[in-house]
Amino acid sequence: MEPELASLTTEEQNPASLHLDRMNALEIVQLMNEEDRRVPEAIATQLPQIAAAIDAVVERMHRGGRLFYIGAGTSGRLGVLDAAECIPTFSTPPDKVQAIIAGGTRALTRPVEGAEDDYASGEAAVAQYSIGPDDSVVGLSASGRAPFVLAALAKARLKGSLTIGICCTAHSSLADYSDIIIAPIVGPEILTGSTRLKAGTAQKLILNMLSTGTMVRLGKCLGNLMVDLQPTNAKLRDRAARILQAVTGCTRDEAYQSLQEAGFEVKVAIVMRQRKVDCFTAEHLLEMADGHLHKVLHS
Repeated sequence: MEPELASLTTEEQNPASLHLDRMNALEIVQLMNEEDRRVPEAIATQLPQIAAAIDAVVERMHRGGRLFYIGAGTSGRLGVLDAAECIPTFSTPPDKVQAIIAGGTRALTRPVEGAEDDYASGEAAVAQYSIGPDDSVVGLSASGRAPFVLAALAKARLKGSLTIGICCTAHSSLADYSDIIIAPIVGPEILTGSTRLKAGTAQKLILNMLSTGTMVRLGKCLGNLMVDLQPTNAKLRDRAARILQAVTGCTRDEAYQSLQEAGFEVKVAIVMRQRKVDCFTAEHLLEMADGHLHKVLHS
């Protein structure tokens, strides 16, 4: 049975902020800072579940699967942000990590009336993206009860997808539709019900872990270097050159020359220099190693 909205932790009044309207600016930010400290502590209780989610997503991605974030409102926007950042950071194809937000792209910048409550649209989204058994679907809902998200996870589960729920309430409806539930209890917000605050921060931190951990396990870094970045602007081209210099010990000019020969693919440029091979051979070696650069360099 669905719990009453008023009984959810995300809807409770925070005793520490009962007189929020009478606080000065410094008191407000001090209180917010104090409450925000609870977020990483709450997430720490969920690390085994987050790690299990990473392993499960990686397994499916090795089979060609995709990762989907599905949410409404703040939760949906956080999913869109994380999915978008995977493209320049890890050179993932745009369809590899995707986000679906209730209400569509219009909901990115303004509320869309009733979108969160549209159960049918949640089901339709799964069909629209042909989500299937090799895909992983992450449902984001601070309250753990957004109908759009529940419908999407229920439908994805019927299709054989891995379903992961991220919420900030215990014993949520979201858990009933999730193979893995991640539920840090961050406590009531200082502005009652405003889950863009601690609950939003918690979801952002978990998505950071989920996407970064997944991409690291897929070979998207060397040590802690971002060797699969897309150098689409001057800053990122400079970073790519510095990474090449750090790994190979070449000069800046040599780094830029190698990057140009490699089509500005950092991994390929590193293999070309370290293994003294041409671009085609470097690409082949990386393909044989499933993109794991350390395997190519140390084989």
